[in-house]
Amino acid sequence: MEKIRIGLMGLGRIGRQIFNLAYLDDGFEVAAISDVGRPEILHHLLAMHMGKKNPVALDSKFLITDKGKSRLLEADKPGEIPWDVFGVDYVIDATAKFRHAAELAPHLDNGAQRVISTVLPEDNLDRVILYGVNESDAMTTDQLVSAGSASTTATAHVLSTILAKYGLLHASMTSVHAYTSDQSLQDYAGPDYRRSRSGAENIIPNHSPVAKWVQQIMPEMRGKFSAYALNVPVQIGSLLDMTLILEDKSVSAEDITDLFDQIAAESPDLIATTGDPIVSSDVKGATQSLVIDKAATLKAGTNTIKLLGWHESNGHARRVLDIIRHYSQLDATAENIKEVS
Repeated sequence: MEKIRIGLMGLGRIGRQIFNLAYLDDGFEVAAISDVGRPEILHHLLAMHMGKKNPVALDSKFLITDKGKSRLLEADKPGEIPWDVFGVDYVIDATAKFRHAAELAPHLDNGAQRVISTVLPEDNLDRVILYGVNESDAMTTDQLVSAGSASTTATAHVLSTILAKYGLLHASMTSVHAYTSDQSLQDYAGPDYRRSRSGAENIIPNHSPVAKWVQQIMPEMRGKFSAYALNVPVQIGSLLDMTLILEDKSVSAEDITDLFDQIAAESPDLIATTGDPIVSSDVKGATQSLVIDKAATLKAGTNTIKLLGWHESNGHARRVLDIIRHYSQLDATAENIKEVS
């Protein structure tokens, strides 16, 4: 089967994770990478991430592995990159800078067949896909697609699982999130008062867009779901603290953990469960979207369940590639139907 050729814009943490996962997957090839960082430093950070077992070399403007080479391009705007020159099928925008359709569209103008953003948008793109939840909504006509976020996908997995089995009257979520690259290590005048404080030494209450997009993707949760966020001084590993008010009062905490054990057995690539007393750093490198902490699941009152679920950006990187493969299969099916007809 012919490999899917990827153009990657942004070689930060999520970009490096996507590169590594694409390297380990024979279905993908990273043809070109756009980043304004010095090639030597980009290579150093990528090599540190991939480790000695998966060596990557730098040769002039190419990153080279034993499976091929990727051209490095110095550009920081979608309109500056000639993706068609490199035969790119999909562009992954991993910069987290461009959240509007008009900002992402130049990728298409420059030869990309489809653009996958690794963050939630500020306006409506063609589609927001939370893989494992609503990928059946994808259409071959979609060109600008958001892969959501790690927190959004993990939350939607919890809600869709509980909703299908027991029904929900209301749910709320607090995302206890590792600090992000757009936070300052020292107090620094930023976009608002709280985000101007040091991410390395503070728990910072933050707005969360998860509620908006979950309710848009899951209309059955409209008016029934709220979300909040706390950025904490942890580098890797984030946590969902969820309160679920069920329609069925007879459901126990054991029923919930048994349900997720069953889902994890059916979809081990998407969801995992653990009875171990894990902490945030223990989910480093996890490729699932959600790791249910069974020991922390409890029932409070007649129909309220408290649940903790872990996630890490590596799982989100994996879902980005899953979305690309899903669209590629959709395109191939549509092409076969056209040829038959």
